Amino acid sequence: MSRISRAQHAFVHPNGSLVSSPLPNAVDSGTLCDRLTALADKTAAEGPWRSGGFDVLARSGMLAGFIAVEDGGTGLTDSAITAALVAIAERCLTTALALTQWAAAVRIIAGGPRSAKKELLPPLACGTALTTVGISQLTTSRRHLGRPALTASQADGSWRLDGLCPWVTGADSTQTIVTGATTDDGGQMFFVVPTDAAGLTIDSPLGMLALTGSRTSVVRFAGVRPAHALSPQASGGVRTGGLSTTALAVGSTRASVGVIAREAETRAGLGSVAADFAAEIAAVESRLMTAAATGIEPADRDRLRADANGLVVRAAQAALTTSKGAGFVTGHPVERLVRESLFFLVWSCPQAVTEAFLCDLTAG
Repeated sequence: MSRISRAQHAFVHPNGSLVSSPLPNAVDSGTLCDRLTALADKTAAEGPWRSGGFDVLARSGMLAGFIAVEDGGTGLTDSAITAALVAIAERCLTTALALTQWAAAVRIIAGGPRSAKKELLPPLACGTALTTVGISQLTTSRRHLGRPALTASQADGSWRLDGLCPWVTGADSTQTIVTGATTDDGGQMFFVVPTDAAGLTIDSPLGMLALTGSRTSVVRFAGVRPAHALSPQASGGVRTGGLSTTALAVGSTRASVGVIAREAETRAGLGSVAADFAAEIAAVESRLMTAAATGIEPADRDRLRADANGLVVRAAQAALTTSKGAGFVTGHPVERLVRESLFFLVWSCPQAVTEAFLCDLTAG
């Protein structure tokens, strides 16, 4: 295998195989990926909060990297975080998904008042407290119903939340949920809600086609009083379809392409297939890392996400084909990769990304 430095992001060996993604220097990466890989089966069933995956992230320094130094973290760059998400998703997509939801909650808290940041961020940085996010009702879920899924009203100077969050990853495994609600005047606010708050009900985790270990639940609010109110404007507002979703698609693709490359070692006819996929994923990853380093326009970001979505599905199907019947058996690693690839077609997809993917399907 050819040698590369940690700063490089072109990971294609001349034989078509993929060189393993490095993690950023600021993170203790010596055993992080090995540990996440060893826990992957347990994490897929139980979630990283219960398998020990989040403990591994905390001990490695990965969690602290998402939080600014002045708030108790180590403040990794966007490029370093993006590279780390790719690497983690390659080893365990369930852990990577949970981490993005934790990170989204942290980003919102970091845009809040100093008192909230001082209370919440240091324990999140070291992993002694865990949080998650539930804001899909403001972005992509239940928007067609014509009425807000979760509302916030004020009485006697305090907020009251009523309604539901339809998708909350790890809701039964964290101490707080960062959520968003529609106010009486039609605006939006973010809130930090303890998971043991009066009036809060967490449904049993949903049984999904894939990533059931993410322990994603419907969370219901009946007169719930949040611990903190946060302004969406201060934290950059509600986002959907950001680079983290693309990073996870790239990582999952790398896992599938790795299967093809290993099969190609003993089956000469697969060499060109492995090389073509390796080159394609390297090109998408290069675009992703450039966007993380220098920024990207919304239309280009959506096109990148659509390209990654198409690639992750195709690569998983190719991995299944190369694995033959063995990969079609429940419990085989490729069987899981195929199911997980479909997740990207429904996760945090802006309309432009959905339409682009459907156009690609019909064009085929």
